[in-house]
Amino acid sequence: MRRTLTFFALITVAALLSGCIVTKTPNKNDVTIPLGAQVTFNVVVFPSDATFAWTLDEEPLPNTGSSYLYTAQGGEHIITVKATHILGTDTQAWHILTSFNKTYGGSNDEWARAVQQTSDSGYILAGWTNSFGAGNGDAWLIKTDANGNKVWDTTFGGSSYDEAYAVQQTSDSGYILAGYTRSFGAGEDDAWLIKTDADGNKVWDTTFGGSGYDAAYAVQQTSAGGYILAGWTNSFGAGGADAWLIKTDANGNKVWDTTFGGGSFDLAEAVQQTSDDGYILAGYTYSFGAGASDAWLIKTDADGNKVWDTTFGKSYQEGASAVQQTSDGGYILAGRASSFWSVNPDVWLIKSDANGNKVWDKTFGGSSYDEACAVQQTSDGGYILAGYTRSFGAGKSAAWLIKTDANGNKVWDKTFGGSKNEYASAVQQTSDGGYILAGETTSFGAGGVDFWLIKTDAKGNAPATPTP
Repeated sequence: MRRTLTFFALITVAALLSGCIVTKTPNKNDVTIPLGAQVTFNVVVFPSDATFAWTLDEEPLPNTGSSYLYTAQGGEHIITVKATHILGTDTQAWHILTSFNKTYGGSNDEWARAVQQTSDSGYILAGWTNSFGAGNGDAWLIKTDANGNKVWDTTFGGSSYDEAYAVQQTSDSGYILAGYTRSFGAGEDDAWLIKTDADGNKVWDTTFGGSGYDAAYAVQQTSAGGYILAGWTNSFGAGGADAWLIKTDANGNKVWDTTFGGGSFDLAEAVQQTSDDGYILAGYTYSFGAGASDAWLIKTDADGNKVWDTTFGKSYQEGASAVQQTSDGGYILAGRASSFWSVNPDVWLIKSDANGNKVWDKTFGGSSYDEACAVQQTSDGGYILAGYTRSFGAGKSAAWLIKTDANGNKVWDKTFGGSKNEYASAVQQTSDGGYILAGETTSFGAGGVDFWLIKTDAKGNAPATPTP
């Protein structure tokens, strides 16, 4: 017994000499808190008569003893506590991440198609609204702070249908939007490019098109300061509709345009400038490939001349909705894949090398309709996909977030939604390692279909229902 007591005393003295904090709660370094929620951070010390110094983002907090009640204020924060006693000191810290779930809309329908984190850690969303604006549907641009609270919003349009499908913050802190307009332009629908300042005020807009139907689904500011757009046209080209690539200068004036296609229906849904100053396009084609429609990848040089193209598919309906050049110089595509034996498609992820040759592909899904609308390579070399699933989730369709490793193997997945229909159209990894999703919901919000913005932590966790 005496040896046991002596051993315990030695352990206690050693612990005191190395510091006086025994445990902390929560007992982990990274803590995700829903926006507005309260969490008590607590330390247990021995001896108990230590003094405490708490800080939030290096700013001193009032003396709260061994506990601090924190209300999640959004964004990324650091809480530290230093306990001091004559026998020793110790410091512990928590890295705070905030998740949220927000809707935006009126009594009619709104559809969000794009989201990006902005340089001030807030977010920019683009889509269209039937509740506000001038006509039957207007392009809608919403700026939020880091907590998803609306800072401002702007509509663009006339008396007919006008929609935005893509948005990006530009080098001057303004925004560039791409979509289509039926209110303005030369034909039925025209591709539409809108430039705004940092507050969403229109600086200029431009339409591109002929007498038929034309639209832009993707836009990116190029390294030279102009813009590259991708979409489709049935005013020009070889067939019923062709994939369309348009290059403009910094003021939206067309420098050149190129069509790609055959005698049937062909479309580009995504574009990115590549490291060699050329462009990569992804979409689908009914003119080429193995089946009814195939996923289609097109590489061009800096002037829009085709360098190569590749189709991916089998006997039925396949397509690509998103593409990104990967860190190894290849490409990652996401979309949908089905076969003759299953009309309902699965989420499809394809990795190619720098020449468009398939390295591997993966499918994710169940017995019903599942599709990916967006993909991005993540900081760990894996991939994040967003789309929707009718095979899983709580309602008729659910927004679906899938995280994979570098080889396309699923690490985790999350569904979001209520009893009705929900979709995710865009995803981006955020500066804190979490993810931002944009899409639409019919289960929540003000009425009909609403814009939907969800911020998750690094493992896809977020509040199940929206908060004001």
